Amino acid sequence: MEHKPPTAVIESAHRAHTLPLDDTRDFEDADRGFIAALSPCVIKAADGRVVWDNDVYSFLTGPAPTSVHPSLWRQSTLAAKQGLYEVVPGIYQVRGFDISNISFIEGDTGVIVIDPLVSTEVARAALELYRTHRGGDRPVVAVIYTHSHVDHFGGVLGVTSQADVDAGKVAILAPEGFTAHAVQENVYAGPAMLRRATYMYGSQLARGPQEQVGCGLGQTPSIGEVGLIVPTVDIRTTGETHTIDGVEIEFQMAPGTEAPAEMHFYFPQFRALCMAENATHNLHNLLTLRGALVRDPHAWAGYLTEAIDAFAERTDVVFASHHWPTWGHERIVEFLSLQRDLYAYLHDQTLRLLNQGHTGVEIAEMFQLPPALDQAWHARGYYGSVSHNVKAVYQRYMGWFDGNPGRLWPHPPEASGPRYVDALGGLDRVVELARTAFDSGDFRWAATLLDHAMFTDQHHDAARELYADTLEQLGYGAENATWRNFFMSGATELRIGNFGTAAQVSSPTLLAQLTPEQVFDGLAIRVNGPGSWDLDIAIDVTFDDVATNYRLTLRNGVLVHRKTAADPATATVTVKLANKIRLLLVAIGDFASPGLELSGDQAALQSLLAVLEQPDAKFNIVTP
Repeated sequence: MEHKPPTAVIESAHRAHTLPLDDTRDFEDADRGFIAALSPCVIKAADGRVVWDNDVYSFLTGPAPTSVHPSLWRQSTLAAKQGLYEVVPGIYQVRGFDISNISFIEGDTGVIVIDPLVSTEVARAALELYRTHRGGDRPVVAVIYTHSHVDHFGGVLGVTSQADVDAGKVAILAPEGFTAHAVQENVYAGPAMLRRATYMYGSQLARGPQEQVGCGLGQTPSIGEVGLIVPTVDIRTTGETHTIDGVEIEFQMAPGTEAPAEMHFYFPQFRALCMAENATHNLHNLLTLRGALVRDPHAWAGYLTEAIDAFAERTDVVFASHHWPTWGHERIVEFLSLQRDLYAYLHDQTLRLLNQGHTGVEIAEMFQLPPALDQAWHARGYYGSVSHNVKAVYQRYMGWFDGNPGRLWPHPPEASGPRYVDALGGLDRVVELARTAFDSGDFRWAATLLDHAMFTDQHHDAARELYADTLEQLGYGAENATWRNFFMSGATELRIGNFGTAAQVSSPTLLAQLTPEQVFDGLAIRVNGPGSWDLDIAIDVTFDDVATNYRLTLRNGVLVHRKTAADPATATVTVKLANKIRLLLVAIGDFASPGLELSGDQAALQSLLAVLEQPDAKFNIVTP
């Protein structure tokens, strides 16, 4: 695929920045405690498929090319460092094996694992690297999940097994509500989030200076086997302490921050504080571009203040589930305080301006961080951005509508596009106007014009080519890695076609943790409402593994479940299931699945299955 070079406008913008590139403390911290790297850093699944390749980022050396924002180049260079590192004697991290870090805490006889990455294969490789240099076959005695995102639990089967957990050999600790949130995020809106995550992480882009250089929080997620072992210990209260293999751990709850279930914890004997994902070396997301519930920056800032007050005076190092640690009391207080101020300032100033009547889009354009935050490398918008975080705060309080009645009921893009194009004088005229904007360096306006053109005629070659070139220039200019990946992914699909979704997070061990109610909710959101308006169905479902009966009713296009049925069924079918996954197999028409028994009027079940739609993993984004 042919790439165009950066324009003079982009090159000039890169030269105009005022960031302190001569500040090398992050490089010193990222290299501190280095023990050994994995060479080659290419990790494969049992079938030979590559699930992680960090060596592909070997181009990240030297000064930034003109196709990458110098600040983003710096961040990606730091995030691509890989190997085993000593945080303090007794605490070790493997970094650069995934988008996240895995940490090892040495106890009296074994090791406590914190956040075992996205997938089995990379977690296993990290444990092997640790054992090679730090104690041979030291057994895993506990696993701690800091929060409910997949890059912090998905590789658990690479460091322990369900059998060892069941036997009491290994404890699994997590914040209260972890399992429900971990599963729910990957079920309800999971297919749409994964398609958009493919854009966000640049998963289908080539690695290189003109395409994907990382995602700011790390380089990219691994694509191996995702697993889950349900916690055996739920952490419920701030101040709660547990001693595992001689290691005392003091916990701080931080729900509703970067994840709905999240916690920080402190190790007194190591004078070390783990901040999960609430204080990393970038501005995080209040609303991720892949989609999620809007996070609460006010609570986020509050928990950081609480952590400073509770732990800072007795802490020599702060480490997290991404990036590199920070050492020294004064630097720790500065780091945590600036991180706190960052989220508090975003929250408070957005509220101030919205109460003056400004909309989210307007606030994002006028918003400025104070100099101390703007010049702090760890507050830069590599993953989240000031622009989309301000809009997220507005959305959290005010919703999608900005109050202007002219924007209350707009046409959707496929209807508005042709109207705009017609008003501007036709497609060729729109391309001419966009070319003028492109040549002047107004890529945002060119993209707006060409978006309308694509939603009028996606096969217009001149519009499509110029739109791809425009998005590419926006990518070259972006300091934010996820913005760059969105722009570059859009340009790529315009040039080569829809590349679909990179990977699926769902796995048997993850799906097995669905509650019956979550299984039924997952079916309900797949019902084609208009296609089922005339159906009136009742189906009884029995789960043998939980000895529970449910009545499903489909009326008015709504699938309702309840444990007791008040009305007699118009048609019934009894489905006896050995486990909940069998119901998901039935939903895709697998009636031969072991452990499945059907009786009664099977036509009722067939009618339900006929109106269940499979999610579309390749829905269009940049075209109609």
